[in-house]
Amino acid sequence: MSWDVVVVGAGSAGCALAARLVDAGRRVLVLEAGADHRRPEDFPTTLRDAATLGAATPGHPATWTYAAQLAEDVSYPVVRGRVVGGSSAVNGTYFIRGTPADFDGWAAAGNDLWSAAAVLPAFCRSEADADFGHEPGHGADGPLPVHRPPLDHPVTDAFAAACDALGFPAEPDKNGGGPPGHGPIPVNVAGGVRVNTAMAYLAPRRGSPLLTVRGDTRVLRVLVEGGRAVGVQTEAGVVRADEVVLAAGAIATPHLLMLSGIGPAGQLRAAGVPVLVHAPGVGAEFSDHPDLYVTWQPSRRLPMPRALPPLATALNTADHLEVMPWLKPFRKVLLDRSQGSALAGVAAAVRRSGSTLRALRGASLHRLLDQARRRDDLYLAVALQQEHSRGRLTLTSPDPLVQPRIEHRYLTEESDRRRLRAGVRLAAEILRAPAFAPLVAERTGLPEEVLADDRQLDRWTRRHLATAIHLAGSARMGPDDDPGAVVDQHLRVRGVAGLRIADTSVMPQVTSRGPAATAVMIGERAAELMA
Repeated sequence: MSWDVVVVGAGSAGCALAARLVDAGRRVLVLEAGADHRRPEDFPTTLRDAATLGAATPGHPATWTYAAQLAEDVSYPVVRGRVVGGSSAVNGTYFIRGTPADFDGWAAAGNDLWSAAAVLPAFCRSEADADFGHEPGHGADGPLPVHRPPLDHPVTDAFAAACDALGFPAEPDKNGGGPPGHGPIPVNVAGGVRVNTAMAYLAPRRGSPLLTVRGDTRVLRVLVEGGRAVGVQTEAGVVRADEVVLAAGAIATPHLLMLSGIGPAGQLRAAGVPVLVHAPGVGAEFSDHPDLYVTWQPSRRLPMPRALPPLATALNTADHLEVMPWLKPFRKVLLDRSQGSALAGVAAAVRRSGSTLRALRGASLHRLLDQARRRDDLYLAVALQQEHSRGRLTLTSPDPLVQPRIEHRYLTEESDRRRLRAGVRLAAEILRAPAFAPLVAERTGLPEEVLADDRQLDRWTRRHLATAIHLAGSARMGPDDDPGAVVDQHLRVRGVAGLRIADTSVMPQVTSRGPAATAVMIGERAAELMA
């Protein structure tokens, strides 16, 4: 068959895009490399349970595990969803929009179709906000349920009081576009179930003759004839379509472009791929959220019921720092009922994915295992939400089964090192605030002498460096005179007719909040622009 549109990737953006194209009368084929689950109840418990992150461990069958270099000497496993719903099926359900300043910044860079005012209707259309849906700037009847868990826990109470005492304002609605502050995290959860985009967007349209979803179908490259995309090559054969949209995520999408001959010419030639379009911005200058964990040991037993979400509140600052208290240790957060324990799950992942994880045998994987072993420590996650450093993704082989090289190049800019130092010190200040200190027996692994000295703290930060896995901008949008822009504002790939991208690859830079809600918005907005 030939299709109006083939969407490569059934993730956060791809599901939203496919659903809206079907609503518009287009014949859509969705290709997903992972498993297809037709109904919400068909998803395994590990993917449905919003209180745990059992599928977010390296090597889980519902994920891709990429070997990334966060810094020159820091390797880390980057886990992305490999199932219908994509990363929305395995993540922490944090569903905060990018800020109006983020999108107006995109517009100021020549992308006026993506200003805060232009994207707001797409955000509203995506959500059914149980708390603020009746207010302007929100949606009440969209496909994704959004609510804010009640902040009724000793840690969240102490965190809020400490933030108040330190002069940070309350931010009761983190999707309201107001000044940054501390407040509850909106989540895409209903009745304790992680509602991913396949559940929300695809499941209600499964009976439509216009929608076909094929799981376990890996796309190898885009087929281009006479300068136009005419379909894709999969492991099972060729699929032809009038238009191709890559929605495979900010790692897989630029990888597919390069495998198809669209990317930096010198790099493609060096890898043995014939050059179709010289596009120097493919894989170049991506951004992400570097983070780390300041750990502490509770002074008394804290409530940790089975249904307790791991994250419930966050502090966002004007300096683009985010601090979030984890309410449960990693061993409880990563608990996979089918495996019995977090540590067993990680060990099984190592056995299943030896070749990938051997590349990650550095300190970061050992830290992951060590965190799984720690039975009592809790954490304050500290993230830098607007980094100045930039990463790169490089093609290393013409073989689609060989991963690209991912180099985040975190903290290469002094401004990033300075701000992350400030974030670590802010977390320490929160822990010793009068409202929080009674809960803390001790801060673990971060001595006072290290905290007080910039050089020592930089070394400590580098050793403990992690990533929020919010990679964006690896095939970014921009105006015609921007040599690094891969797509235009309508998300059309320059140099190839009939080919678009709709995922976080196109973001000019990562948003100053986690990108999950923004990824869904991109799918919604892409459908508008394709009308």
